[in-house]
Amino acid sequence: MSHKKPSRLQLLIRKTAKRFEALFFIAKDFLSERHFLYLSCILVAISCSFAVIILKAFAHYVFVFANYVNGYLKLPFINSILPIIGILLTVFVVRNFLNGRLEKGSSRILYAVAKKGGILPRKQMYAQIITSSLTVGLGGSAGLESPITITGAAFGSNFAQKYRLSQKDRILLLACGVAAGIAAAFNAPIAGVLFAIEVVLTDVAITAFIPIMISAATGALVSTIVLNEDVLLSFKRQETFDYHNIPFYIILGILAGLVSVYHARNFQKIETFFKNFKNSAYKKALFGASLLAVLIFFFPTLFGEGYESIKTLSNSNPQAILENTVLDKYKSNEWILLLFVGITMLLKVFATGLTLGSGGNGGNFAPSLFVGSYLGFFVAKFFNLLGFTRELPVGNFTIVGMAGILSGLFHAPLTAIFLIGEITGGYGLMVPLMIVSSISFAVSKQLEPHSMDVKHLADKGDVFTSDKDKNILSNIDILSHINSEYKTIRLEDKIDSLVELLTTSRQQVFPVVNAKNELLGVVNFEQLRPIVFNNFRVKYTTIQEVMTVPQEIISVEDGMETVMEKFETCHCEFLPVLKNDKYFGFISKMEVLESYRKRLKEMVID
Repeated sequence: MSHKKPSRLQLLIRKTAKRFEALFFIAKDFLSERHFLYLSCILVAISCSFAVIILKAFAHYVFVFANYVNGYLKLPFINSILPIIGILLTVFVVRNFLNGRLEKGSSRILYAVAKKGGILPRKQMYAQIITSSLTVGLGGSAGLESPITITGAAFGSNFAQKYRLSQKDRILLLACGVAAGIAAAFNAPIAGVLFAIEVVLTDVAITAFIPIMISAATGALVSTIVLNEDVLLSFKRQETFDYHNIPFYIILGILAGLVSVYHARNFQKIETFFKNFKNSAYKKALFGASLLAVLIFFFPTLFGEGYESIKTLSNSNPQAILENTVLDKYKSNEWILLLFVGITMLLKVFATGLTLGSGGNGGNFAPSLFVGSYLGFFVAKFFNLLGFTRELPVGNFTIVGMAGILSGLFHAPLTAIFLIGEITGGYGLMVPLMIVSSISFAVSKQLEPHSMDVKHLADKGDVFTSDKDKNILSNIDILSHINSEYKTIRLEDKIDSLVELLTTSRQQVFPVVNAKNELLGVVNFEQLRPIVFNNFRVKYTTIQEVMTVPQEIISVEDGMETVMEKFETCHCEFLPVLKNDKYFGFISKMEVLESYRKRLKEMVID
């Protein structure tokens, strides 16, 4: 079988890459550990920034093309056809080039931090760029920020693996990639730092701030230099804050929290529906994409990320979003406009759910901003049309609403506040941003303890949360604490053989099993103490008489938090562990607590 020889360009690229690698290995030897980490975070940020530039530019210019076709060639259906093509192409790429599987959602980053020591697969460095550009770039109703953060995290993780950095530095570089991605996507370095700390690293040392800040600043700088401002979400027009409008901002905050819960729950229902979809991947993609196409035909602003319509709503001519829709001739009617905005806001979750559930790739970051802007516009416009209050600044409410939904969905109020502050070019709206974000977060947190992206992982103990004790326990591997060397006994054994085991081993508990290695009970040394020095009782007592059924039993699939809860319930020092319903070993409470203390000490030192 003949192999095609690599071209001169390919050979040149490989040689250049090897020289760079050699150079960085030399730099690692000469630089201190901290200085090499600073250099690393800059390189990760630059790599991530160019991935952002490719994604954002592609999505923007496809949107421009679709609008051109729609407006000048009078082909309104093009907006509906492109997403179908994009989702089908995404499924094709995943099935044929990515081994049929693609891990989506920023929750994969948190899982990698909590359970994998910050290790992400190498393919995540390019898989997210390819698939999300096809899905969102061709009009899928999702966002690019989640794929961007996974790509950035993968760059950081794989760079650390390449140069054999410690687990702590690997997780830190992963967070640096995330910060750079958010900073580059919005030209918002502070928001990038806060997102990495608030969402990815729930437990962070002060020393981690500097690399993360360097990465975020680098990402924002590269994005500013290379990307056209029209590609980024930014606002230059805003009115000053009027404290008389505070009651209406409070109302907006409450509604943002409720809408966040509505969005999260409905998205999860749609996701579950498609997970249980029995047909082939292509049929599922065609089914979901076709429903999405219908939604986009009647509500064209659901096409793509939706950032252009956000800008339209916040300016002085919001009626423009009705152009080229079935309601075009009614665009001068403000109540019709309000109704269109309200329905679109409620339908966005279904459009996003169909996009991602049917096989497309993207995230909920952009949809949260979309829904928030539409909610803010709806609230301000509704009260203005009623006419019983002073004129509310619709543009301000549109902008502040984005922070409300972002805070409620992702449980990240600081990120929401500073992201919107940065993309508006100032902090004149800081007070309403703080009011709306904090109220939305409080309402959402009350109804949903975990953010939408991590709820399913948090329920299983597969991700870090704000509970530091739970975080430490989640990071303790149960398998490393199971002692499977305990000698077992049978019901038919004699007590004198058990006494002999006591003298030749340090075991304090003895599992009683049958021929199939199924656990029948446990014999504890304390139960044997009255018998050991009485020959008569040793001779005539049976294993059945001294055996007890354990109050709690551990499974190898249990999380360490569950293990500790069972220890507390039964007040035992040792508990038996089963694997596939067979006896596997014992776990010691003292050993688990010792491991917990060591990890807690490491966190304090860091």
